Amino acid sequence: MNRREILKMTTIIGLMAANGLITSAQANEWEKQAFEGKSLDDVIKALGGGGTEKSTAINFTAPDIAENGAVVPLTIATTLKANQMAIIVEKNPTALSGIFYFPEGAEPFVSTRVKMAQTSNVFALVKAEQKWYFASKEVKVTLGGCGG
Repeated sequence: MNRREILKMTTIIGLMAANGLITSAQANEWEKQAFEGKSLDDVIKALGGGGTEKSTAINFTAPDIAENGAVVPLTIATTLKANQMAIIVEKNPTALSGIFYFPEGAEPFVSTRVKMAQTSNVFALVKAEQKWYFASKEVKVTLGGCGG
């Protein structure tokens, strides 16, 4: 997607919102349900999926030990034709840490940082062809860099 297409899409969405065709309440209702989910299954259900399947086509990078739980770096890439990605931290108060959308033709790649309250399994979810796939890793969060 080039710059002109992004500007065009942004303008169209802005006009739709300005004319009342879509409202932030409508757009955010499903996101609210997903972010309120307490488990992997709750989040997948709120995002419109029926289940997940583990995939080796997802390259998920996360540290084994995070010395600072406030900034845990994560990277997700896949060879699947993905249109969405999500990050779930199982033991966080809000399990869903982020959701990302990819227009057709975009490279499905995310590099971000998340906040983790404690040692937990972290799931990288990829939606491709109306099905959710995942990769996971346990990340140990230490206090002050001297624990495990």
